[in-house]
Amino acid sequence: MQIIYLLLCIAGTALPLSQFVPWLSAQGLNVPLLLQQATSGHIAAFAWADVFVSGVVVAVFVIVESRRLAMRRVWLPLSCLMVGPSLALPLFLFLRERHLAVSGS
Repeated sequence: MQIIYLLLCIAGTALPLSQFVPWLSAQGLNVPLLLQQATSGHIAAFAWADVFVSGVVVAVFVIVESRRLAMRRVWLPLSCLMVGPSLALPLFLFLRERHLAVSGS
């Protein structure tokens, strides 16, 4: 499973950034424009609401599960929420698999 989680980390980084980097190159760090375009229609607002809620769920899961298992370096997957839940969740699951393998659980 660790290999699958690593592949999902790559996809979860490459796919979102493949859309954001060209926009950033063209527009610069124009936060008002980013927010305006992200909420410009119902489907865009729907998608961003889904990403936001998913990010909150991933953050809660990472915090609760890492405390339950006494995992270290929980800051790493939490900081990856800046890219998105598509990176943070598979990274946490990879780290969790490694932790469980080392601890013998």
